[in-house]
Amino acid sequence: MQQLGQYRARTEQQLAARLERDSIAPRLQQAMRYALLDGGKRVRPCLVYLVNQLLGGKLTDADPAACALECIHSYSLVHDDLPAMDDDALRRGQPTCHIQFDEATAILAGDALLTLAFELISDAAYPLPAEQKLQMTRQLAIAAGDRGMIAGQMFDIQHEGQMLTLDQLQQMHHHKTGALLSVAIELGALSSGQVEPNQLEALRRYGRAIGLAFQVKDDILDIEGDTETLGKPQGSDQAANKPTYPALLGLDGARQKLHQLHQTALDALREFGPQADALRALADYIVERNH
Repeated sequence: MQQLGQYRARTEQQLAARLERDSIAPRLQQAMRYALLDGGKRVRPCLVYLVNQLLGGKLTDADPAACALECIHSYSLVHDDLPAMDDDALRRGQPTCHIQFDEATAILAGDALLTLAFELISDAAYPLPAEQKLQMTRQLAIAAGDRGMIAGQMFDIQHEGQMLTLDQLQQMHHHKTGALLSVAIELGALSSGQVEPNQLEALRRYGRAIGLAFQVKDDILDIEGDTETLGKPQGSDQAANKPTYPALLGLDGARQKLHQLHQTALDALREFGPQADALRALADYIVERNH
């Protein structure tokens, strides 16, 4: 879809510009750039831009929020790949950050990307009212912290090798994967400065659905994909005995779950009419992608 391609390119440009800074630690800057500018799908910043535009906002008002969210996503991947966590050697077809550099540098690069996110949103040059920036900062912190992504990751670690109920699995992924996708919608809406409560609730339903759909698709790809296309080791979740939707529901059941979530996301956008076609295309992409 053309819009997604445009927003991906915009994200790359904006991220690269924000990493052009002097430092007494050039190796740290190199590791940050390596982790951040590695050809990711950029689904989260694209979602910020799509919601901002759907609600009549300005792209320039969405840029810092989109970049901040991708900084946090990238930091989480760097830390997830560490030996103390998933111990992965490959990410997006390239050596993971701690393999390319070293563990200490990867940890510090992740820390720096996390803190950079809040620097970007709180920047005095960001031309939004202070109250809006404060709301955005708070929502992003909640989504990234012990009520969101970090809680989901901790739950995942604690339950490796254990059979979960469907509700437990969904709760884990609402936090681990869904939190950052959901907050992308919040940031897009806040950056627009104009959203009705009923619109925001519909968009939240959409966000919850695509957040789970993203994880269900990842779980399916771990079985059906191949290492070269995925850019990471195929079967790594199975090898680690992680709780997944195919493990709980079977592969056919996971596909059915993915279809249901896709339909829920599309149903949530009905009131927006054709203006939400780009968000529909994003939902389609999430369930149809091959990596």
